[in-house]
Amino acid sequence: MTSKKLVEKWFECWNTGDYQNIPISESFIHTSPFGSTQGRKAYLNLINKNEDKFTGYTFTIHDAIYEADKACVRYTGTQGEFYLDVSEWYYIKDNLIDKIYAYYHIGEIRKERQLNS
Repeated sequence: MTSKKLVEKWFECWNTGDYQNIPISESFIHTSPFGSTQGRKAYLNLINKNEDKFTGYTFTIHDAIYEADKACVRYTGTQGEFYLDVSEWYYIKDNLIDKIYAYYHIGEIRKERQLNS
């Protein structure tokens, strides 16, 4: 399966709430501003315990780059009034997503880190 088809399947599973069937490897690693989760089972358990934070989104894909063994997608996930702008790198191994590195803003910028205008 191509990286494009795998990423499309990833988003299809999230859109339908069928996260138990996302195309990830047993050794899957997901890294985000919240930290890293290692292993398919651990990742699915995390989602199961926090379904309200992971499911019910609609996704608008803005940009995507696909290569043989990796892809990068920039999208907006919307859940009710909440939205999140995300860029993710997907790494493919043995026709499954093996790693994802997700980049997004998770909160207000501390005053000492704000830019002067």
